[in-house]
Amino acid sequence: MSEWPLRGAFPHQHGDARRLVERIEAQLRERIEEAVEMAALKLMVDLRAETGRPAPESTSAADRAEFQATTRALLARLREAFLAELPAELRPRFAEAEAAAADEPARLLAAQVFLARRLADYWPRFERYQRDDAERRLGEARRPGWLKRLFGAR
Repeated sequence: MSEWPLRGAFPHQHGDARRLVERIEAQLRERIEEAVEMAALKLMVDLRAETGRPAPESTSAADRAEFQATTRALLARLREAFLAELPAELRPRFAEAEAAAADEPARLLAAQVFLARRLADYWPRFERYQRDDAERRLGEARRPGWLKRLFGAR
C-alpha cells in the first residue's frame, strides 16, 4: 500500500501556509462577498425590471460600475442595520476591525466579517436586513416621480 505524501489530520490544507483562523476568516470573507454580490445583482435586476430598463450586461462598463456602487451601498446599509442593534461591549472591537482595513470597501467588508464571527444569528439577520432593504428600494422605485405626481400618470 502506498503512503499518502502529506501527513496530518487535514492533508488537503497543507499547501496553505495560513493558520486555521486566517483560513476561516478568508473563507468567511469570500462567503459574505458572494452573498452581498448576489443580493446586489438581484436588486439591480429587480430595480431595472421595475423601471423598464434592460437587465445588466457583463460587458458594459457602466453596468459594472453600477453593480460596484450597488454592492458598496448594500454593505453600507447592512452596516447601519447591524450597528443599530450591536451590543455596546462589541462596539470598540467593531471599530478596531473597521479601522484595520485599507479603504472604504474593505472596511465595509471587514465589518461584516467581524459581525459574522461574533454574532450567532448573523446570517438570519443578514437575510432579514437585506430583504428589508430590497423591499424598501423596490418600493421607492415603484413610486412615481414628482412630475408624474404633479401632472398625473396617463
